[in-house]
Amino acid sequence: MTCGQVEDRLQELGNLYAEFSGGGPWAWNEARAAFLRHLAADARRPGFSLLIAETTVLTGYAYGFPVGGAGSWWAGFDGHDRGRLLHRVAPGQLFVVSGIVVASRVRRECRDRAWNLARRLQRRLLADHGAALGVTSVEALDVGAFETLRSWGWRSAADDTFTAIPPGSCRVLVLAAGT
Repeated sequence: MTCGQVEDRLQELGNLYAEFSGGGPWAWNEARAAFLRHLAADARRPGFSLLIAETTVLTGYAYGFPVGGAGSWWAGFDGHDRGRLLHRVAPGQLFVVSGIVVASRVRRECRDRAWNLARRLQRRLLADHGAALGVTSVEALDVGAFETLRSWGWRSAADDTFTAIPPGSCRVLVLAAGT
């Protein structure tokens, strides 16, 4: 989807995110507003792409953008060695998967199956951009998101698996194309 197409469906995308994020009405509205700000900012990045899955209604989506050696996205790495990531792939083959929004049952059931919706979306997003490696970050203390991403094939960019990380930090995960 182009930036204009994302803008046309922004409310629908935000509603699905909020529906799947859980919580009460206040948390729903707060999470939805923060998500929409984040999505709108990502949609303006060069090479932005959003894939949707739908039947008669929107059922899930994944989005991201290619990243090089510089740019504001790297600011959240909190000491992670971006050079090490960049040396793992040829220039232009590193793609940030900024978000994967799927129903909670998709996050819980059959996560390791190739046909899992989240796995298909992330695989297609990387393939469509010729990316050799996907990269994402997750809050260090968000164990649920970390474990879900690992079940979808993501691996820690560092050599550790889940060692102590300072509060407010993030974990960087990578996904090989085709995983």
